[in-house]
Amino acid sequence: MNRWRERGRSAGPAAGHSGARRGSNGHGGGRGVRGERRADLIRRLRATQGRGRKLRGLIELLRPYRGRVTLMFVSLVAATGATLAPAPLAALAINDGIRHNSMSTLDLIVVVFLFAALVQWAATALQTYLTGWVGQRALQDLRLRLFEHLQTLSIGFYSRRPVGVLVSRMTNDVEALDTLVSDGIVTLFQSSLTLLGTIVILFIFDVQLALLTCLIFPLIAGASFVFRLMSADAYRRTRETIGAITAYLQETLSGIRLVKSSGQEHRHLRRFAELNEENRTVNMTTVYLNAAYFPGIELLSGLVTVGILVYGGIQAINGHILVGTVVGFVLALNNFFDPIQQLSNLYTTYQSGMAALDKIFELLDEQPELEDRVDAVVLDRIDGRITFDDVSFAYGSGEGAVRALTNVSLDIPPGQTVALVGETGAGKSTFAKLVARFYDPTSGAVLVDDHDLRAVTAESLRSQLGIVPQEAFLFSGTVCENIAFGRPYATEEEVANAARAVGAEPFIAALVDGYDTPVGERGAQLSSGQRQLIAFARALIADPRILVLDEATSNVDIHTEGLIEQGLRRLLAGRTAIVIAHRLSTIRGAGRIVVLDHGRIVEQGSHDELLDVEGHYWRLYRDWARQAAA
Repeated sequence: MNRWRERGRSAGPAAGHSGARRGSNGHGGGRGVRGERRADLIRRLRATQGRGRKLRGLIELLRPYRGRVTLMFVSLVAATGATLAPAPLAALAINDGIRHNSMSTLDLIVVVFLFAALVQWAATALQTYLTGWVGQRALQDLRLRLFEHLQTLSIGFYSRRPVGVLVSRMTNDVEALDTLVSDGIVTLFQSSLTLLGTIVILFIFDVQLALLTCLIFPLIAGASFVFRLMSADAYRRTRETIGAITAYLQETLSGIRLVKSSGQEHRHLRRFAELNEENRTVNMTTVYLNAAYFPGIELLSGLVTVGILVYGGIQAINGHILVGTVVGFVLALNNFFDPIQQLSNLYTTYQSGMAALDKIFELLDEQPELEDRVDAVVLDRIDGRITFDDVSFAYGSGEGAVRALTNVSLDIPPGQTVALVGETGAGKSTFAKLVARFYDPTSGAVLVDDHDLRAVTAESLRSQLGIVPQEAFLFSGTVCENIAFGRPYATEEEVANAARAVGAEPFIAALVDGYDTPVGERGAQLSSGQRQLIAFARALIADPRILVLDEATSNVDIHTEGLIEQGLRRLLAGRTAIVIAHRLSTIRGAGRIVVLDHGRIVEQGSHDELLDVEGHYWRLYRDWARQAAA
């Protein structure tokens, strides 16, 4: 545990969940200037509505670094000017130096040429550094903002959106945007300046030759327009197909045990191959377009160069134009066609980046279903009284709404343990979700200590709420880190006491590195019962005032359940607890049992009282007893 404790101390407030939440809400000291900038970024991005929104959104990403962006463009202009210098310098060297046997003129031109090369080297180096610096900072802000935004979205959002698609937004789409920001913007301005500068130089060299060169503009413009129309949809579909691949990969690897135990590897392989084929087909569309367009521009460049050589050569032979002018014109043609190709290539990057930015905007546009009110109250330490005041709740809305609770009224005094029982779909888990304010009731009100949960801050409620689900989720890390997740500054002794109290210490002591043993992704190195014991210890060390156990003992065998029964009583002592369980021992120990049926409370009372009336609970208990005996 020493290694983990040292890491925990050095990590600061962000090392634990509670600290991270404080930072995101602006109550902690770790937010700082960059945190304020990220908080403002989402408002500016959402304000860029309508036509041209994506481009304005891109500009908003760079706004915080406008000083360095300005310096980057200054260096870009200097580098472009130095790049354009060789053609006119070569023409001067031939016409004024070599042709007139003037060594002084030739020496001066060589010095200027070397100076231009040094300027190009220094300006390009500075521009490359600044482009990378600004691009990485802007995308760092965007990634952090996306992650922070994902933390604010409600549970319902994650039930609708595959995790793999969200991962694709944070990785594939941000990478595509990275290419656009780091390379695309520089290419756009540098190539445009180079093209305009080259056109000016060509007209200075010779107006007739320049006009002949410009005759190809309509052909290039037409080809570029057709290329743009045909490639726009293809690049949008590439973002969608790669998102689908990422989502299916994440889902398959998460359920790999079920896939292998069911012998369904071939079926999953076939489905993945289908998605992969769809992605290949869409990408091949862009390959065909690129293969037709870019070589065509190369061929056109070669034909124009041949034409200029023939026409310019004849003019030079007839004495109508200087040889150096023809040489300089041909050299400048490289700076004419190269920017056209680069701008055409940029359109590929632009389409991919804009499609990615569109997907990112779509995610940023998601509004949290539950947000703290402006005047939300911060709860002090609560007693734990829970009141359901005529609560009804339905998942969804309109005709497709699924009613889960109907006119539920219940008052749970502080410190009481209430067991919720009922058949599958009776509304037990929904009841618990409303207490945690994962959802707001459709009608009625849920109150804690007479505070409507809609009028309190979510952080102040959930910091005093502990939930142990049926499937305990563990993060990659050590046993100790997972136990102390809800209380990152817990001491080694507190971690050990919590594990001991719930009966987890014997199996932890048997592990190779004890509390420093890595649990693997999602706790894969441990059994389901061991993961559940760690979840109990994690809940105990956080010391919640309200505790929700959602089928928390279903993955614990009878022997293990006996070991933790005493620890469970300690966990529940002095806390308001809502227990959803089918285990008879857990139900019998509850202070009150509430029976739900189709979203309504049909019975409530103690174990003995409900058995005496021989109603819903009596029938459920009889069936459970028969299963337990079997």
